[in-house]
Amino acid sequence: MIRLQNSLSTIQTVNRRQFIKYGSMALGSSIFTACSSGNQSLSGGLVSTVDPEAKSRLDKVNFILSWVAEAEYGGFYQALATGIYKDYGLDVSITQGGPRMSAGLLLMRGAANLIMGSGGEAIVAVETGVPKVTVAAIFQKDPQVLIAHPGVGNDLLEQMKGKPILTASAASATYWPFLKLKYGFTDSQQRPYNFKIEPFLADKNMIQQGIVTAEPFEIEKKGGFKPVVILLADRGYNSYNFTIDTTVELVENNSELVQRFVDASIKGWYNYLEQPTPGNELIKKYNPEMTDEQIAYSVKKIKEYNLITGGDAANLGIGAMTKERWKSFFDGMVEAGVFKSTTKYEDAFTLQFVNKGVQAYKS
Repeated sequence: MIRLQNSLSTIQTVNRRQFIKYGSMALGSSIFTACSSGNQSLSGGLVSTVDPEAKSRLDKVNFILSWVAEAEYGGFYQALATGIYKDYGLDVSITQGGPRMSAGLLLMRGAANLIMGSGGEAIVAVETGVPKVTVAAIFQKDPQVLIAHPGVGNDLLEQMKGKPILTASAASATYWPFLKLKYGFTDSQQRPYNFKIEPFLADKNMIQQGIVTAEPFEIEKKGGFKPVVILLADRGYNSYNFTIDTTVELVENNSELVQRFVDASIKGWYNYLEQPTPGNELIKKYNPEMTDEQIAYSVKKIKEYNLITGGDAANLGIGAMTKERWKSFFDGMVEAGVFKSTTKYEDAFTLQFVNKGVQAYKS
């Protein structure tokens, strides 16, 4: 049975690309400014301005991403850039994550109000006794994919059984047990993934992991071909991802603040998916390596695969979660040997901040 390590650092191994290489946050607002340029803080808005006296009345919120600025966080940047957070009485700082940052640990130190997480990460927190809770799920579908060369007989997961696959170490605690259980994969198939696509491009029989909004684009650009891309969420891997997480203490003592942040962020996402320019300008400002072409590709795939507005979010609104979905994911991962059957997975989330319906966020 595969067990997750019993430590705070483990919480970060189950997060986004995240799952595999992304960390999260920096220490409080005073340390945000001391971070390296790759982890710059965004404070206030780029488009809207607030006079100093009014801004002093806004509630300060520190929110930490799981990686650098990119389209997958577009709604948060949109809410910042267009003044949506300010309209909800919030002075939000967004800090980029990175491989040297441990969001779960720093959240517990009181260094930030909210961080990005994932469904698996939230249940790990319960198992390890970390008082953290998920309050919204931005991605209804996990963006994890397996990528193969076309025309070599690796078009289906069933055809990939027994073949070499480049995976990161954290895969063994996330999607890999699912593939072993449902599709007969074995640990002998795994090859070390160093987050470079060159080994994949050099071997037509090689398969690799990736994120549907990222690696396929890079492969098309550098390899000159469209790879086979299989979204694991469409094959039964049903973890929530890009979740908004906070402490149990904040939910209990200042739920009104949490509600405003969740509502404003969701509204920012609807706004971004309709007209992303303001958010994109902030993304490029704080991540100069991000191109318009990459951003456009990511947004296109987010919409094409209904990563954010699909599933329960189609009726309940972006950020939607249900008890049934959490139970289904938990039961599947217990069967795969990842979680203990006795874990009180219900403590990993709360539904009090979401599921208001689409129109509630568009008005």
